[in-house]
Amino acid sequence: MWNAGCVELRVIDHPLVAHKTSLMRDKTTPSPMFRQLVEELVTLLAYEATRDVRTEPRDVVTPVSPTIGSQLSKPRPLVVPILRAGLGMLEGMTRLMPSAEVGFVGMVRDEETLQPFTYAERLPKDLTGRQCFVLDPMLATGGSLGGTVQFLRDRGAGDITAICLLAAPEGIDYISELTKDLDVPFTLVVAAVDERLNEHGYIVPGLGDAGDRLYGLAE
Repeated sequence: MWNAGCVELRVIDHPLVAHKTSLMRDKTTPSPMFRQLVEELVTLLAYEATRDVRTEPRDVVTPVSPTIGSQLSKPRPLVVPILRAGLGMLEGMTRLMPSAEVGFVGMVRDEETLQPFTYAERLPKDLTGRQCFVLDPMLATGGSLGGTVQFLRDRGAGDITAICLLAAPEGIDYISELTKDLDVPFTLVVAAVDERLNEHGYIVPGLGDAGDRLYGLAE
């Protein structure tokens, strides 16, 4: 149905991931429970997404004897939630990797053109060689994620992994086409790949607007 192309796509096949995803999809799930589910699900996805995080050896003295352990390499990984909905994923990610640094990109979608535009950005100027983890709940058209990937690549990111709750085939195709021209490894980790986008650019069956379900309507 879709071609991942240059994207290393990891769809996490796990009973707990499927269970929590189903609860999030349910329109009767209230916002407090939805936020908790997102945090829990992101931690599960992050476990897989950080499989290749860089480490270095360190000396450890146990109560029995010295040994060699490991620790995250420097510079630390950079976690980048895409505002606003990506903020709901941050706690679940930093719970697993609390020593990571955090940057932000704010994007909003024009509801007529379905194209995103950037209204805020807080990232290091130099990301040379850094491993970056982008948090975006819904990979729909791919515009927001694609713009953020370009930001990170232009500043020298050496490795980019995106964590999304759900993805549409159209978004995967868009990101695959975009990353063909980027000489940087790109991995996409998702809980599920859904059927399609509707005429309004929403994922079907999806779970609705992730930002609204996390934080309520912002009007």
